[in-house]
Amino acid sequence: MTDADKNEGRKEKKIIVFPNGPYLIQGGIPLVRKAQVVSEFGEPLTWKTEGKIETKESYSLCRCGKSTTFPFCDKSHRNINFDGSEMADTHLTKDRRETYPEGTNISVSYDYYLCMNSGFCRNRKRGIEEMLPDTDDSEVRALVMAMIERCPSGSYTYSIQEGEVDIEPDYPQQIALTTEITSDGPIEGPLWVTGNIPIERSDGQPFEQRNRVTLCSCGHSLIKPLCDDTHRTLAEEKAKKKNG
Repeated sequence: MTDADKNEGRKEKKIIVFPNGPYLIQGGIPLVRKAQVVSEFGEPLTWKTEGKIETKESYSLCRCGKSTTFPFCDKSHRNINFDGSEMADTHLTKDRRETYPEGTNISVSYDYYLCMNSGFCRNRKRGIEEMLPDTDDSEVRALVMAMIERCPSGSYTYSIQEGEVDIEPDYPQQIALTTEITSDGPIEGPLWVTGNIPIERSDGQPFEQRNRVTLCSCGHSLIKPLCDDTHRTLAEEKAKKKNG
């Protein structure tokens, strides 16, 4: 092993946002593929890991959405003059949260800003907010907890009592290339970062370290580097054109 290899191995796990460029991944963070599992009614139910993607200790992931070697960067951002300006709010999520008053032995909070409409917060009958008044039923309460824990962006959180520390799922330190299932078929979703991995913005602004973060990989989010579900709108427009 060379000295360079040894130094490479010492790098801490970190994601660095390059200005108008890719995400630089350091520290040998595992990269996997995950896909939504949906019901016969199209309701997102859970996530399925579909395999690991081989990487080096350091690697670059596409942020502009145009790479021919996606999810890895091939420098296409240079050819299209990609504008990767980071517009995400740098305030702490606790400063934006709304805590719902309803709930029995569960306190649910919601940060609207982080929501990227993954769909885990509701089924075909009702959503989390509508279920909270019935959480005196432990089955309903358990379902609410499961729905919140599968939310990739962490926009919904819960604790047992208001004011207590949030209960977070024990997710591994990894990055997932996600596939979302829509009525028009599967589409590429955001990069799902789990396990409190530090993310450094290129503009030097602070970025809250969280257990669950969804990063834009289509290049069109209005709150880069976070996902705002624009990829879904683009996929719908593409499907309409294809179907005439």
